[in-house]
Amino acid sequence: MAAAAAPPQPPSAAAITLPESTPSGDTLFTRIRLATRDDVPHIHKLIHQMAVFERLTHLFEATTDSLAATLFPPNPPPSFTSFTVFLLELSSVPFPATTDRNFAPILKSIHIDLPIDDPERREFRSNAGDVQTIGNDAAVAGFALFFPNYSTFLAKPGFYIEDIFVRECYRRKGLGKLLLSAVATQATKMGYGRVEWVVLDWNVNAIAFYEQMGAKVLPEWRICRLTGEALEAYATDSSHICFIKSLQSDKCLCS
Repeated sequence: MAAAAAPPQPPSAAAITLPESTPSGDTLFTRIRLATRDDVPHIHKLIHQMAVFERLTHLFEATTDSLAATLFPPNPPPSFTSFTVFLLELSSVPFPATTDRNFAPILKSIHIDLPIDDPERREFRSNAGDVQTIGNDAAVAGFALFFPNYSTFLAKPGFYIEDIFVRECYRRKGLGKLLLSAVATQATKMGYGRVEWVVLDWNVNAIAFYEQMGAKVLPEWRICRLTGEALEAYATDSSHICFIKSLQSDKCLCS
């Protein structure tokens, strides 16, 4: 009987090099910086777009002149002690490194699956001098306007966000979270106790987004506002008495 043939030698354990995987899509470079007086035209357009989205254009009265006068007065107070605007800019190339003694711009990059078609890119081209001098294609994508408030219960100041807005073509890409995180980060740096804002009750997407970020929506509170003729009446009639009632009882809290 013939001997069985020897089994074949096992293949050598040579290293196999695979090509590196490259994610599909594009990289979007973002910058959050302090707005300046030169940014007022963009801020005005963003506020108007927000009024359209919120179906409140009938209340929109702001002009570029009134915004410039109130947000950027001739002798402005120190940063973050009054009205502050964070501007969100986007670019297809990295932003230049800049220094600001008041606030170091926040630079991040995000991955997007598909290029973004921005039909208003030219109208929202950044006015920042550092990007214009190098031919950067930066565009303004959103903003957050906030100012200090105070909690008597915490005995600490905080920030109240009056507006936070991202243009439609840039939504659902995490950019709103960048803006909100920038305000919250600044609050913690300054030792503030909280950050607050309001949201329209029909904006369920925003409510879900805020809750995912850890924010508590307080349905038991209501906004009280005096404006227009109701406010002006107090300038001529000192007999007005303000009654604020708790939501749990009819007990008057001030008179």
